[in-house]
Amino acid sequence: MVGGVQHRPAGAGQRYDVFHTDCPARDLVDHVTNRWGIWVLISLRSNDLRFYELRESIQGISEKMLAQTLRALVQDGLLRREVEPTTPPQVTYGLTEFGRDVGEPLTELFDRITRRLSAGGEG
Repeated sequence: MVGGVQHRPAGAGQRYDVFHTDCPARDLVDHVTNRWGIWVLISLRSNDLRFYELRESIQGISEKMLAQTLRALVQDGLLRREVEPTTPPQVTYGLTEFGRDVGEPLTELFDRITRRLSAGGEG
């Protein structure tokens, strides 16, 4: 995951075309739906977490990948990053309003899948 896109609206009367390679919304969709972006958004759906709490909640993610994912999602405007000036600094991540809006259907999808699996249903 490389960098983030700045969330900016399309011009008046325009819609983003995510199927076009130059569309800025396409990068944001890629960041949200990549292997780790979706798990970060779901992990933060209930409360803000510090870096190491996020790493522990998302099993299998490396520190490097978590840092890259967080950086891109902050740049995309989906997460806010708060640093407390302590030694060492405490960094907390939380969803922005935009992040909650984007994360809501992902949480619903996650909940539907886990309910179905818990019920033992396949079809």
